[in-house]
Amino acid sequence: MASAQPSSDSRVADLVKRGEVRIGLFLPQYIKDAASGELKGVWAESARAFAARLGVPLVLVEHPTPPQAIACLKSGACDLLFLPFDDRSASVGDFSPPIFQFDYTLLVPANSRVHRVADIDRTGTKIAAVRNHASTISLSGLLKQAELTLAETPEQTFELLRSGQAAAMASARPTLLTYSAKLNGSTVLADRYGANINRMVVPKGKTGWLSYVGEFVEDAKATGVVQKAIERGGPPGVTVSPPGDPK
Repeated sequence: MASAQPSSDSRVADLVKRGEVRIGLFLPQYIKDAASGELKGVWAESARAFAARLGVPLVLVEHPTPPQAIACLKSGACDLLFLPFDDRSASVGDFSPPIFQFDYTLLVPANSRVHRVADIDRTGTKIAAVRNHASTISLSGLLKQAELTLAETPEQTFELLRSGQAAAMASARPTLLTYSAKLNGSTVLADRYGANINRMVVPKGKTGWLSYVGEFVEDAKATGVVQKAIERGGPPGVTVSPPGDPK
């Protein structure tokens, strides 16, 4: 998706000259349409909106895990990512204001005695989670008795829950709502233990890119572009971040 005229903004002149913008995504930031191969989700839709503003074709670069997407940015094979800002990710690149967000919570099977997040922290209780995911890092700092059982991808994590090797699955609400539909009687808890506040990330030192991206984010929130991206791409549970940057 590109506009009729490439941007003449000097801050992104090098991107425009190259003739494309490469934005890295990682699971579960996207799902792929089985028929067309098109990537769907608010991340992909927001990336398309950014490329349209820039006026160049978009290349979505798929990765199975966050570390692989981060390596793509650091190697120069990707131009931008979507990530939450925290101590763990601060060195990855430079971050825009928040663009959209969603809760961290738990998926529990039918007849579970866990009705609130606080109920899960019991001796001998195992919680399935994705290794190195922001939702996992947030939860690990809160647990005093329960244990995390880690896997590399959301699908593998869900299998730990479905097979009875874990009492709950921890992740982002949109991810858990998707997997809940695959497990009869399961429930995504109403409360949360944290939130994933997504920002767009550019390589360190790209001050012009960062300024341009920051303007895009604030304009996209104010004009409804982000809300439309959520409505088109989903998943359920994502909301537009408030104006400004609380960082």
